[in-house]
Amino acid sequence: MAVMRAWRTTGTSGGLEAVDATVPEPGPDEVLVEVEVCGICRTDLHVIDHEIPVHRPRVTPGHQAIGTVVDTGEAVTSLEPGARVGVAWLRRTCGECVFCRRGAENLCPRSEYTGWDADGGFAQYLVAPAAYVYPIAADADALETAPLLCAGIIGFRALRRAQLPPGGNLGIYGFGSSAHVTAQLAMAEGARVFAMTRGVQNRDLARDLGVDFVGEEDEEPPEPLDSAIVFAPAGGLVPVALRATASGGTVVLAGIEMSDLPPLSYTESLFRERDLRTVTANTREDGARFLALARNLRLRPTVTAVPFDGLAGAIDDLRRGRVSGSLVLRVA
Repeated sequence: MAVMRAWRTTGTSGGLEAVDATVPEPGPDEVLVEVEVCGICRTDLHVIDHEIPVHRPRVTPGHQAIGTVVDTGEAVTSLEPGARVGVAWLRRTCGECVFCRRGAENLCPRSEYTGWDADGGFAQYLVAPAAYVYPIAADADALETAPLLCAGIIGFRALRRAQLPPGGNLGIYGFGSSAHVTAQLAMAEGARVFAMTRGVQNRDLARDLGVDFVGEEDEEPPEPLDSAIVFAPAGGLVPVALRATASGGTVVLAGIEMSDLPPLSYTESLFRERDLRTVTANTREDGARFLALARNLRLRPTVTAVPFDGLAGAIDDLRRGRVSGSLVLRVA
């Protein structure tokens, strides 16, 4: 059996180790992908630190993988060896439930996720259902494209759910990987962006991107917000964002995990038709639409490349808030 290098969780919170593993074989509807790079996402940290429930013990995290198809299952007709693809968070849905039938497959109760339910991209090879991977152009820069597969797609969905009016004021709370891509998209569409975040590096990145205002994470923006997106997994920011949002505005919570929300004052936080919404994963349509838009707009994440043997250190940097922009693991 062929052997590959891979990173796996250890079964204890925070545990991550490099191992020799057997190269997986694709199922009938799956493709085997040789991984070039894989973005490192805060959700990977949630998986490793058991901040979300363990779905598969000793799983290989990673769900922003760019690579090449090297083998296909017997039922696959849409892809051939040599195709360049992206493997993202949403791995499989049932296709039969009420949510799948109405185009909301992100809410499928039997949905599965790369790097959580099945081994992901922090390895030299992974398998994924052919119907859930995205075509990636041969000339696309792998390091810059990888963060778009989750950070970008989730930010895109959050921005659409924020119902930002044309030319409106968008508040962004937290300025990590997803937020800094979303800010670029919003500005390209004509929005004014107000970034509130902790960390000197994050504030410097926001200024470098040319947002209209940069402040501390709980600072009041100089103008009322039409919409806000809370990317930071800090429940205490929810009433802060709601109070900063104008009548009729919308606040979206974009994370898969968040600390508990403090009590909300109905009058101060929600009255005057302010909406509080969440984002749960994404649909394949979200991914296809965003990736096409990102290519047309030439969105460019700020990326730090991480060598394969440096993953554990990079995860710890993310855990301790020492990261700016997006981290991407070099695998090949």
